[in-house]
Order: sequence, then structure tokens, then C-alpha cells
Amino acid sequence: MSENSLPEAALAILRQPNPAVMATVTSKGRPVSVATWYLIEDDGRVMLCMNADRARLKHLQSNGFVSLTVLAANDFGTHISIQGHVVSIEPDEGLADIDRLSRHFLGKDYPARDQPLVTVHVAVDRWFGWSGGRLLEA
Repeated sequence: MSENSLPEAALAILRQPNPAVMATVTSKGRPVSVATWYLIEDDGRVMLCMNADRARLKHLQSNGFVSLTVLAANDFGTHISIQGHVVSIEPDEGLADIDRLSRHFLGKDYPARDQPLVTVHVAVDRWFGWSGGRLLEA
């Protein structure tokens, strides 16, 4: 597993609208995973959006650590797993961030407009990548 900076091969995978699963930990130490959308930002941080009442948000607020695994849509053997920490949790004003995510994954603005959402930015602490039967190198 490599520290922080992601190589171009990993960024190329993360820039695609690939399936992803994020994991958090409950206050009792139980792991919880859920499918999610993500964006890799220009500064290397990962952006996630979620409903303001989600349990995973509570986990992130109390613990601050998250894991995200992104699987290449056309080759599940190619994946990037990130371990990181939350650097910000902010209201998604005007649903601008979820619209960015939705356009990335669906090609259109997010259809559900009636729930408050939050944007979470995650700094990458460590990462691991695999492609073509080989480790991705930093």
C-alpha cells in the first residue's frame, strides 16, 4: 500500500464513473459498507455526497475515517482502494455537488431535489491498486 499521492494510472481509473463501495465504522466498531458515487477532485481529494440523515454520515462525524474501493466497470480485477480521513463536511447548497456527481455517473442532474444533502471531502492517506494481475506502482 502506498502513501498519499496517486499515480496517473490510479487517477485514470478514479476519473471514470466506476462502481464504488465506501466503508465506515460504527461507534461500536462494526464495519459498514455501502455503494456510493465519488469524484476525484483536482487537488487529489475524494468528494462524496450523502443525505444529511444517513448513518454513514454519523459514522464519519464521530470517527472521521473512510475507505473507498473503486472497481473498473469493465474489469473487476482492476481496482483502487483508498483509506482516508474526512477534511470537511458541508451542506450541499443548491445541490451543486450531487449534480456534479449525477452528471458524471448518469449524464444529468440529480432527480431527487427534496432532501438536504451534505458534501464530504476525504484526503487520501494510503491507497492500493491492482490492474492486469499486477500492483499499480506509485
